[in-house]
Amino acid sequence: MDILTFIITVVIISISGALAPGPLFFATISYGAKLGAKSGLAFSVAHTLIEFPLVILLALGLLTVANEPIIKLLTGVAGGLALLVLGALQIRDGLTSKFNTSSESRVVSKNPLFVGLVLTGLNPFFIGWWLTIGADLIIKSLAFASLAGVALMYASHIWMDYVWLTAVAHFAKRGINVVGVRGYKAVVIVFGAVLIFFGLLFLASIL
Repeated sequence: MDILTFIITVVIISISGALAPGPLFFATISYGAKLGAKSGLAFSVAHTLIEFPLVILLALGLLTVANEPIIKLLTGVAGGLALLVLGALQIRDGLTSKFNTSSESRVVSKNPLFVGLVLTGLNPFFIGWWLTIGADLIIKSLAFASLAGVALMYASHIWMDYVWLTAVAHFAKRGINVVGVRGYKAVVIVFGAVLIFFGLLFLASIL
């Protein structure tokens, strides 16, 4: 895998995850309506404070076994299946959910950094993503350029959280729905299909 293909793969999978209508997304709208872009930035920083150490710990744990065929097989199968499931769920949500963006965060706090830490650290989907899809990306990153590959993967991944959450919070402050409910549903469905495609590619590459 060349560097451009590697970065594009990480970016597309990361976009799909970033656009998923999870608790952090809705909290960003809720807080953004009051605090503007700075709340989105605070949520992004909080997300990074949880996510980056997790990625490093996973990378260090996988470093010594990254070239073992059974590890590549297990992470590849888990990542591929997780992508298929996530893609199917996103398509279902895009077709059936109302995406009530007026939902308030269940975490009552005036500090968006604290809320971001809680919503990230206690989100089982987030942990599950990195133990399946993310673990497979880490294995590919280690094979690509060892820990430097992991750093490149994470840099290609995390900037989208900052752009997306900050933009969502900014437009929420201005009373603007970023793409509208119909547009958002369409985006979720499209990226759900992309996730399924990548899941099939992941499985095909190891089976």
